[in-house]
Amino acid sequence: MEYSDIYVKRIRELCKQRGIAINKLATMSDVKQSTLDNIVRGLTKNPRVKTLHKLAIAFNMTLAEFLDFTELNDYAFDEDDTD
Repeated sequence: MEYSDIYVKRIRELCKQRGIAINKLATMSDVKQSTLDNIVRGLTKNPRVKTLHKLAIAFNMTLAEFLDFTELNDYAFDEDDTD
């Protein structure tokens, strides 16, 4: 699983758990619909921390809580990866 896919999975799972549609999440978080669509469709591979923070708040979580989940915590970057 790619790093960016982990965020998408987290967003989709939280939406499902809370019964929130992606378009509703955009409204709740004050993240542009197009931005959220690009993240969820995998077009945006590295969303800004500010965007993730807004999503976390919409889920009634801190950014730390939003980012604290097994798939992300277990992710290992390849040594050949460059920023």
